[in-house]
Amino acid sequence: MKKMMKVEGMHCAGCSGRLKRLLEALPAVESAAADHAAGTAEVTLRGDLPDDTLKTTVEKAGFTLVRVESVE
Repeated sequence: MKKMMKVEGMHCAGCSGRLKRLLEALPAVESAAADHAAGTAEVTLRGDLPDDTLKTTVEKAGFTLVRVESVE
C-alpha cells in the first residue's frame, strides 16, 4: 500500500531529504520519497501505519501535514 501526503513548509532539497530519512526510519515503511517543489511525500508500506504516526513524523521534521491519501 502507498500513501501520498500533502506537506507544507519544505523549501529545499535538504528539507525533503530530512523528511524522507525520518519516514524511512518508521518500521512499517518500505520506502519513502519527498518533493519540496511539489510539496508532497509518498510512502510505500509493508505493514499498517496510522495516519497519526505520519502526522507526528512530518511535524517532527518541522513541517505541516495537510492531508493523507491512500494510493492503490
